Amino acid sequence: MPGTPGAPTGRPEPEAVHHGTCPAGAVVLKTLPPWAGRNYLLLTGATVIASLGSSGALIASAFAVLAAGGSATDVGLVAAARTIPLVFFLLIGGAVADRLPRHRVMVAANALSCVSQGLFALLVLAGEPRLWQMALLAALGGTGQAFFAPASEGMVLASVSGDQAGRAFAVYRMGMNGANIGGAALGGALVAAVGPGWVLAVDSAAFALAAALRAFLDVSGVPERAPGGGMLHDLRDGWREVVSRPWLWAVVVQFSLVNAVVSAAEAVYGPLVAEQRLGGPGPWGLALAAFGVGTVGGALLMARVRPRRMLLTGALCVFPLALPSAALAVPLPVAGLTAIMFGSGIAIEVFAVTWMTALHQEIPEEKFSRVSSYDWLGSLAMVPLATALAGPVQDLIGRTAALWGCSAVIVLLTAAVLCVPDVRRLTRRTTAEPVAGVSAGATEPDTAGAE
Repeated sequence: MPGTPGAPTGRPEPEAVHHGTCPAGAVVLKTLPPWAGRNYLLLTGATVIASLGSSGALIASAFAVLAAGGSATDVGLVAAARTIPLVFFLLIGGAVADRLPRHRVMVAANALSCVSQGLFALLVLAGEPRLWQMALLAALGGTGQAFFAPASEGMVLASVSGDQAGRAFAVYRMGMNGANIGGAALGGALVAAVGPGWVLAVDSAAFALAAALRAFLDVSGVPERAPGGGMLHDLRDGWREVVSRPWLWAVVVQFSLVNAVVSAAEAVYGPLVAEQRLGGPGPWGLALAAFGVGTVGGALLMARVRPRRMLLTGALCVFPLALPSAALAVPLPVAGLTAIMFGSGIAIEVFAVTWMTALHQEIPEEKFSRVSSYDWLGSLAMVPLATALAGPVQDLIGRTAALWGCSAVIVLLTAAVLCVPDVRRLTRRTTAEPVAGVSAGATEPDTAGAE
């Protein structure tokens, strides 16, 4: 989640669209905005395809465990198995992405995810998969994601000029979230109709196609990075970038717990409530699809609206994330849960765009992936523990109390983050200027905006 809206030195200008010799094709391409160059289109297309498969696979993996006779604790353990290597390798992935060509790191990570999901699909389709086998393959997929995520964020932001980053990122997320809508709805329906194995197979094919698209990225205009002082030096350098900015580490700490309780609610409690009270995977897939529709609406909003105090706007939009857990605790009927998921989707998208805009404005491009890896690490560090403990906590205090506890954690942490002055004051710079490596936006007198 990095960046700087003023075009920093070393960031390439947007690529020209290749119109070829076909006048009709040229007319179509000319309707695209000037910042939507070849790399941006390839990255967005690959992300749409991968998200379409992955959103359905998230549902499929949970119901694969349940179909094999697993319990709530087993669902949580498989979810934790994916997240543990993701957390463990994130910092290494960020340092690697700042040293090697980012597109090659992305392609290799997609290939690993393709293999892991393909084997997972074969295991489920063959019948009677074992818990340790599913956990091992989930861990393999998590390893691929650990290297992909920091490289991806750095590559997306390097494909557009600084002053257009917010709008470009909003459109990028619009495509990704639109794919999540179809993927979640289709995934839930396919799990109910043909079983989770085929949904996992589709996800494997989607990763293969996404890797192929990313292999065609043009990186000839990206300047070579100067050699660093070694992996540990790069990691320490990234850490200094994080701790020098109170707004950055405060939000990362906040989301280390917010993401943990949201993951426990959606990966463990949600499928169980759907299975026992809402009618199975179909309604749960519909609720997740409504969340995706909301994120598209939020992206559309942020493609037009540029709030001056970006982090203040984003932080206020974290409060609605407490509502889905509360809706599952009641539980509300499918219609009510779907409406709440839609609203929370809008809210989290506003936060995501404002957060990425702040990072893009404040973090130097050459250190982007390292800072992004610390952001990812903080955001995911508690997720394995939360998903693994979700079942035992449910057994100890009951599912309803656990879900209300998730809501309370989100509200209290968000209120605490709003007490950090830089979160309330960080504003968007209106002129392009280089980043000096120290938090700048929090004291700018003439700045405005967010994504």
